This record gives sequence, C-alpha cells and structure tokens, in this order.
Amino acid sequence: MQPTNIADPAYFHKVVDCQWACPAHTPVPEYIRMIAQGRYGDAYMVNWVSNVFPGILGRTCDRPCEPACRRGRVEESNTGAPEPVAICRLKRVAADHKGDVQSRMPGRAPSNGRRIACVGAGPASLTVARDLAPLGYEVTVFEGEQKAGGFMRTQIPHFRLPEEVIDEETGYVLDLGVNFVAGRSITSMKALMAEGYDAIFVGCGAPRGRDLDLPGRQEAAAQIHVGIDWLASVSFGHITEIGKRVIVLGGGNTAMDCCRSARRLGGADVKVIVRSGFEEMKASPWEKEDAMHEGIPIINFHVPKSFVHESGRLTGMTFEVVRAEYDAQGRRNLVPTGEPDVLFPCDSVLIAVGQENSFPWIERDSGIAFDRWGLPELDKGTHQSSVPNVFFGGDAAFGPKNIITAVAHGHEAAVSIDLLLEGQDPRARPGPIVNLMSQKMGIHEWSYDNATSLDNRHKVPWAKAEMALASIRVEVELGFDAATAFNEAQRCLNCDVQTVFNQSTCIECDACVDICPMDCISFTANGEEPDLRQRLKAPALNLAQDLYVSGQLKTGRVMVKDEDVCLHCGLCAERCPTGAWDMQKFLFKTAVAGLGRPQRAPQEALA
Repeated sequence: MQPTNIADPAYFHKVVDCQWACPAHTPVPEYIRMIAQGRYGDAYMVNWVSNVFPGILGRTCDRPCEPACRRGRVEESNTGAPEPVAICRLKRVAADHKGDVQSRMPGRAPSNGRRIACVGAGPASLTVARDLAPLGYEVTVFEGEQKAGGFMRTQIPHFRLPEEVIDEETGYVLDLGVNFVAGRSITSMKALMAEGYDAIFVGCGAPRGRDLDLPGRQEAAAQIHVGIDWLASVSFGHITEIGKRVIVLGGGNTAMDCCRSARRLGGADVKVIVRSGFEEMKASPWEKEDAMHEGIPIINFHVPKSFVHESGRLTGMTFEVVRAEYDAQGRRNLVPTGEPDVLFPCDSVLIAVGQENSFPWIERDSGIAFDRWGLPELDKGTHQSSVPNVFFGGDAAFGPKNIITAVAHGHEAAVSIDLLLEGQDPRARPGPIVNLMSQKMGIHEWSYDNATSLDNRHKVPWAKAEMALASIRVEVELGFDAATAFNEAQRCLNCDVQTVFNQSTCIECDACVDICPMDCISFTANGEEPDLRQRLKAPALNLAQDLYVSGQLKTGRVMVKDEDVCLHCGLCAERCPTGAWDMQKFLFKTAVAGLGRPQRAPQEALA
C-alpha cells in the first residue's frame, strides 16, 4: 500500500465518523468537549455555524451521526448492545443551557445591491438566508403561513418540538436583516422571475402527502385524513380531537408523529399498520420505540384493501396478510399468505404512506426542466436548475429527506448563488478549511480529557405519562441536566484528535504496539490491502474504514494502524520514547458562501 496522505483533509475527516456522516458536517467532538467543560454558549455557536437550528435538531434530528459513532464499534466485544454517544441530545443541552447568544450572531451587513428571493420559510430557505444576509445580500423569504419554520412548525408535533424553540431559532435568522413576507404563497414562478431578483431559491418542501385510492375512500372521506395535512391542522389548533379507535397507515416518522398525536387527542385505541416488516419501516428506531413506549402497537405485513363504512361513516378497514420473499438479487416481494382478510374496527384513519413534490405554481414554460417523477432537473453539486439563477434545496430538490439534509442543501445553494452573482462558476467550489494542531501540554499531558469513560449511554428523562399524554403541547423529553450531560459527553472518544505518526523519528521499539488497548497498531511488511488487513495484530475487517499506513521504516517494515477501533486515548503518544506519535486535533470546516471576503462572522468559540 502507498503511504497515507495525511495532508488530504478527506482522510482525517473520514476518521471523524460522526462529522463525516452529518450532511452539514457539524464538528461533533468539538462541541461535545465544550459541553463537558460547561461552555454551553460556545457549543451552541459551533453548532449554529453548521446546522443553524441546534435547539430544533437537538430534539428532532434523524441522527445520521449516531449510527456512525465509533463508540458502538469499540464496545462491541464488551457488551451485547453497544450504544453510540447521545450526540443529538447533547446538542439540545447546548441549546437549553446556552444563555444569551444574540450578541454573538452576525450583524446586519451593508447592502451589496443584490436581491435574493427564497420560496418557503423552511430549514433550507432559512439556511440560505443565514449564509447570504451577512454578506450584504437583500434576502426576501416568502411564506404562506404567518410564521417561519416550514414543516418544522407544521408537521412536527409540539410535544416533540415546542413552538417557542422554533420561534427563537428562526428569529435568529430573520434578525440578520432578512425581509420576511408572511402570508404570501408564491403562485407563479414566471411572476416571481419578473420581479427582478438576482437569484431565486426554492425551498418549499414536499407539501403533498400521498393518498390511498381504495374502495370506500370517498364515501368515508370525513373520517380519513392525509397525515401531513392532519398534523398541520393539529399544529394550528384547527383539529383538537379524534375518534376513539384510530388506524395510522405507514411506517415512516410522519406515521409515528400521527399515532402519538392521535393518542393525545383522545385516541384510546391507536394502532399503526404497515405493509412491510418491522425492521424495514422507514421510521427511525427511536421513533418506533417512543410510539410503543406510549402503548401504541405496530402491526406489520398487512396490506390495506378497503375502507369499511356504514351510510358514509367509517367503521373499519380490511387488510390482506402478506409475507416477504426475496429473489436472488435481494429484492423483496410481498406475497399473500392465503390467510383470510383481516378487519380492524376504527373511527378514524390517518394516511402517512409518503410525501411527494408538488409544483403547480411553476409553469412548465418557465424554462425550468422537470424529470418524469416531477422533480426539477438539478446539478446535484450546485443545486442549480436549468434556469441558471434558480436553485432548489431541501425536500423540493430531491424529494423528502429531513431537516439536517435541508440545512446542508441550503449551505451548498448559498455557495452557488454567491459564486454565480460574483461572476464565477458555481461548479468551481472552494475547498474546506482544515488544520491539525498538537494537543501536547506536557510530557504526558494533553489539552483534552483522554480518559475513556466506561459508562453506558445515559437515558433522557421523560415527563410523567399522565401529563405527557394529556396534552398535545406538553414536551415529552425533558433533556439532560448538567451533571448527566457531563457524564454523557465523557463517553465521546474525541475522534477528531488524531494519532499522527512521524516515521523519521520512529525507532521501531514496538512500545506503542504493546500499550495499545485495542491492538490497532502493527509493524509489518507492506503488501496489498486485502492481504495487509489480514496480517495485522488484530485483523482490520471494516473495509469502510481506511488504514493509516506509513512510508517504509529503517527495517523495511511499515506502520499500519486500523482507524476503525482506535480509542484516541493517546497512550501510544505517551509511551513513545522519541515522540514519533503525537495527538493532533483535526478541525474541518466546510466552505461557506463568501469564503475569503470580509464579513462580520459569528462570534464562534475558538478552541
């Protein structure tokens, strides 16, 4: 194998698995260390620069960072159910305990004379506004509702996300000098283009929920609701009750929000019924757990066939029982079991079987091209449509995803808009800002706490069930207190503090090999990667994680380190008699709009 090029930021970035997995590349270990130090405001600002909505995401994020967390892998041999660091809920700790951060936000910049229109006030549009307003762009955000937030406000129940958290964090963006036009839905793209904006960003989400055209649908329509529309009506207080027996159709997060909301609005017998198996449901594992914790059963492998009604009043639903069969390519087919159809009595049905984009307001002769699925044809790197100054992001771009993906889209689109209006090619994008800094504070001392905590993942406390289920507005999760947050933060392995090897000072004494608690360092003859992985002190079996390989040493061997299970404990560097190993913090920041141009940046903590 060739020596690892540690000058390439992608290498060490991939070692920080949590940050690599986050669509917005939030520097997770950096802010977790700050939380452990009680620097909540600093931790909040580190988050705010990357993900814009720390308090919102600390309650609702889909947590792509957590399955990537190395903590689960290094504990795999020690416990039957290893669990990652509670990254998402620690983000909430930073938001809950931050104090006043308004003075640390960017100031209003003098106008540069360029006007940007954002359609929709969801996370993607607000991220574009947050990135471009401090550069002097005059950003106008159009929103059909009276408040900003988009689907964060209308589709996430208040028992998961209190409205005051949305108000606060959308307010930070609007206070940057953004012109927020509430109560105005854009009904014509051509008319908006005619208003002379220098660029237009479409972040209107995927506003249409899929329906089910089954027998009885029209006759019993009064008791059958499309999930996302029903959640919006609940959010605005238009719906305050539901039938006693409720069926929720669908296996995604929206279905979980529907069933838990129905439980709070009077549903005594609420059940979720899905076509697929339990493990194949699209809902996040913790969303399913939360629903079942509240006494809501999930019935799988039932395909809906009809709505049963009497004189137009819904009385139940029939389902066909199926099983999953897989062909040679691993494709799943749902095959009837031959059992009789099942009837489930019900008074109300909530349909949460998916969402789709709807752009009736974009005229097909506006110049914007659409594919056969009704999605805009976009450059995936720049988010630019076939009309050069029109960009898309969030669910409106590539279909429904989640908040953090929408934020990432907003950052990328803002870079593209800025480059375009500066007369540059949006595809020629600036690289990330990276650096490596030694953490040595003494012979055997580091600037971070390198002790490895043996704690299991701490549980987030919940409100008492009788209170939580009695109101749609009582927040269920209470969040960590400071002491528990500290203990949970200590579980982080500081994966951004890298073991950096200097081959010129290595004397091949193997002291680092002897002291490594994970057997992840080997000195051996070089070879091709498949062979080399098998010859290490402990075979490196996770092919998704790179090996760290040195150049040839004096004996002809090479140093090979398996990054997959390294604890970043620093024992190799403490034990090395020549200082060939060092612990260096790798800081990775994605490029932002206006990189290199003067602006008043947020007063982010420097660590």
